[in-house]
Amino acid sequence: MARKRPLRVGLSCGMMHPDPARPLFKGKRLLYCEESMFHWVMEKGALATILPTVKAAGVSAEDLAHELDALVLTGGVDVSPTNYGQEPLQPEWAGDPVRDAYDIALLKACLAADKPILGVCRGLQILNVALGGSLYQDIETQHPGARVHRNWDLYDGNTHRVAIAGGTGLAKLYRAGEVETNSVHHQAIDRLAADLTVEARCADDGIIEAVRGKSGAYVFAVQWHPEWHDRGLYPNLLPSAPILQEFLGEAERRQKKSP
Repeated sequence: MARKRPLRVGLSCGMMHPDPARPLFKGKRLLYCEESMFHWVMEKGALATILPTVKAAGVSAEDLAHELDALVLTGGVDVSPTNYGQEPLQPEWAGDPVRDAYDIALLKACLAADKPILGVCRGLQILNVALGGSLYQDIETQHPGARVHRNWDLYDGNTHRVAIAGGTGLAKLYRAGEVETNSVHHQAIDRLAADLTVEARCADDGIIEAVRGKSGAYVFAVQWHPEWHDRGLYPNLLPSAPILQEFLGEAERRQKKSP
């Protein structure tokens, strides 16, 4: 009997752009992904792989999507405000248009190919922007009275309460009501894209924390980092396994339907 092929999950990656002063790989672009995301995705037997840029590579984002079973839009640098018709309020919030274009190309190719998409932190933000929404460039500046969503010293130890809305997919995975998640971001959804619906908000200030696509495609994203919900270190945080199981389950269902 032939061995069943593991699910192939593509991870969008961070970028270190060419830097002539860097001691390693001088003047070259580096692609990277934080280790925990690989380990989390592979907990249930899937194979996680970082996805390359495709410019001048002889393949397209559509080629990559064809070979994948699912896509994770991972965290990282700010989304450029130019993608939603704004100029950066501060130079440090200019984001990375190269990373944005790469993520959006992967997202659109996987949508067209009906491959499940999971967004994490920046992944939620770029999803909203790609579908026509906008962001707070900086929560503290543009959302007066908001709680602290990013604390550099605490980092993934910074947590807050998230209110899961009743009747949503997230409520079916867990329950409606308040749960605890980490919080490692300073940008967030401002204007929600028309094709998305809100499934959870920060209980303290209403910042959007989870969204789901309205169409038949599987599109789901969270503002927190489920891959860092280590129950050994942070026993009060929301277990991340149900989110991963639903995502991979959708990928497996579509894989079985493929010829």
